[in-house]
Amino acid sequence: MSEKATINLSVFKRLIAYAKPYKAILLLAVLSTLLLSILGPTRPALIGNMVNKYIIKHQDGNMLFFWSMIIIGMLLLEGVLQFTSSYLSNLLAQSVIKDIRQKIFGHILSFRMRYFDGTPIGALVTRVVSDLEAITEVFSAGLMDIAGDLLSLIIILIWMFSSNWELSIMVIIPIPLLLIATRIFARAMRDSFQLERAQVTKLNNFVQERLTGMNIVQLFNREKQEYAGFEEINKGHRQAHINAVWANSIFFPVVELLSSLSIALLLVYGALKVGGKSQKEISNMYGEIISFILWVNMLYRPIRQLADKFNILQRGTVRAERVFEILDLKEHIQDNGAVDSCDFNQAISFNQVSFAYKNEEWVLKNIDLKIEPGTTVAFVGATGAGKSTIVNLLGRFYEYQKGAIFIGETDLQTIELSYLRKNIAIVLQDVFLFSDTIHNNITLGDTSISREQVIAAAKAVGAHDFISKLPNDYDYQVGERGGVLSVGQRQLLSFIRASVYNPHILILDEATSSVDNESEEMIQNATAQLTKGRTSIVIAHRLSTIQNADKIIVLDKGEIKEMGSHSELLQKDGYYRKLYDMQFNEDSL
Repeated sequence: MSEKATINLSVFKRLIAYAKPYKAILLLAVLSTLLLSILGPTRPALIGNMVNKYIIKHQDGNMLFFWSMIIIGMLLLEGVLQFTSSYLSNLLAQSVIKDIRQKIFGHILSFRMRYFDGTPIGALVTRVVSDLEAITEVFSAGLMDIAGDLLSLIIILIWMFSSNWELSIMVIIPIPLLLIATRIFARAMRDSFQLERAQVTKLNNFVQERLTGMNIVQLFNREKQEYAGFEEINKGHRQAHINAVWANSIFFPVVELLSSLSIALLLVYGALKVGGKSQKEISNMYGEIISFILWVNMLYRPIRQLADKFNILQRGTVRAERVFEILDLKEHIQDNGAVDSCDFNQAISFNQVSFAYKNEEWVLKNIDLKIEPGTTVAFVGATGAGKSTIVNLLGRFYEYQKGAIFIGETDLQTIELSYLRKNIAIVLQDVFLFSDTIHNNITLGDTSISREQVIAAAKAVGAHDFISKLPNDYDYQVGERGGVLSVGQRQLLSFIRASVYNPHILILDEATSSVDNESEEMIQNATAQLTKGRTSIVIAHRLSTIQNADKIIVLDKGEIKEMGSHSELLQKDGYYRKLYDMQFNEDSL
């Protein structure tokens, strides 16, 4: 536990550092909390004095009214301070969480694709959304309240002992039992929070994956099995929360019991003390007893709340630890490039390039290749031959382990990453569209691209007609992942997207493999329009789509087996000829 506490303290300090830009808000919130902590314990002392002087002894009714107004004024001021403290604490919390959320999302955006290959999306969603919401409470309900409650405890004890030390000792007799109960409660709550954290991530992952793959679930009649799996995970999630509820259900009645015990000891001891005392001495104890009863209620409330707020800090630091784990990851591509003015109208050279996704399981082996500027080069080969990997290396989504890639005389890794990707456009087989308008999916929010440019690009690739027939044409909402559009229509939008960004290098990754014949013809025309006058790399499944390429490169198990034009490769009667004959025979059937 001590080691864990040290780790938590380190995480807590790091979390608090995010409040530095909001020092003014923090100081005002702290000031409001401190004033509130001082005013509350002062009221019982004033009330006890009023009882003794102006109620029991019936002295000066005007002064009784005056002090009553003072008490009412203090209550009103406490209300104002409570509002101020609560508002400023929440303002601080939301400001801090906004900064952390922006930082973690920006950090994730820079991660290399290798990280996303092995990390469930649901886990990342939990970090960015659920975990940060729990951290919010550290600032809005945890930190300020703990500071205020601790100060209240100190001031209450000072008032009690300065008024009557004997009664004070009677009142605090049950406190050690409360501290033991609080420690046990805190340990139990930490364990339950850790279990809850694991269950929330597990639940998010399961739901996100099943919703994303709903077509597979329904196609293979997996509804009952997936429901049963969800039911099991949901039971674990429920149990994690029940553990926390169980600890609360025991702790808070114990606090109330000990609070009642303190009052009972106070009254019994007070009753014993009045024996043999004069009526005047007994009268002076009425106000004191009332003050102590009010102080006891105030004493146990902060202690009870301290345990509750400590849970908030525990939960917040546990979640913050998970968030900081992401922020501390060095999974992003190292952008060491300083070149931001490379001429992309030069040859692309692969010099002895080798790459492995895992250890030394090489996907590409000693690739030597030169792509002349303004030409169209096609890669063909069986699944897993390494075609798409070459594209990923050129866009620096992955970093190759051996060799080098050059554009002209410039090493690819020395080119500034944003500048590199600005000059490369990739049209993928699986087109991703955001739940937004057609226009915004094409421009990706780039306001420098006008509607006229979008329409011109749509006409160039042959997509303007189908877009014009949609409700609101270019302002039509395509739904999540473009689900309301056909595969061919989504593919055409990706061509328009590539066109408006006017890249120097165009990459088409099996862009026609999932479309029908009519859509393929439109995409073929779009391809011809897009590849005109620029360096183009085409990864093809259908050999009929790349017969006019300037150069065709045949890959097999990560190695270049053949290269040449369509007619040259057919004459060689090698790998390409076999692929061509197999596909031709399949098509004829």
